[in-house]
Amino acid sequence: MIQLVVGKKGKGKTKIVLDMVNKEIKEATGNVVYLDKSIDHMYELNNKIRLINVKDYGVANADEFVGFIRGIVSQDHDLEQIYLDSFLKLANIDAAEEIEKLVTKLDDISDTYHFKIVASVSKDESELPEAVKSKVIVSL
Repeated sequence: MIQLVVGKKGKGKTKIVLDMVNKEIKEATGNVVYLDKSIDHMYELNNKIRLINVKDYGVANADEFVGFIRGIVSQDHDLEQIYLDSFLKLANIDAAEEIEKLVTKLDDISDTYHFKIVASVSKDESELPEAVKSKVIVSL
């Protein structure tokens, strides 16, 4: 299952995602991974959460991003949750059809391997494709 926290840039999505992941780690029985475009939030995360700076791995497009996620899943059989801050920047996408396609792929992967994905998206809910709007849990 993939869930989205959406809103324009500067609305507080990162704070919400950080609060969610730090709350969830207290009850998590498996591993929790936080993907970001930098390590700026390292000290805001519980030390049990694995922070990965995606920019360090040269992910250039949506297909490479999916491969990156599959790599994380393949090496961690205890994976319970993945949090994606700045989802669109991590995956290097912007077009609505790309968003829908990538969300669908990630939803399939998370359902297959039984883990949850929470992603922040710097777009207003009204800018999202209809098929993706059902995944929104917070709209700012």
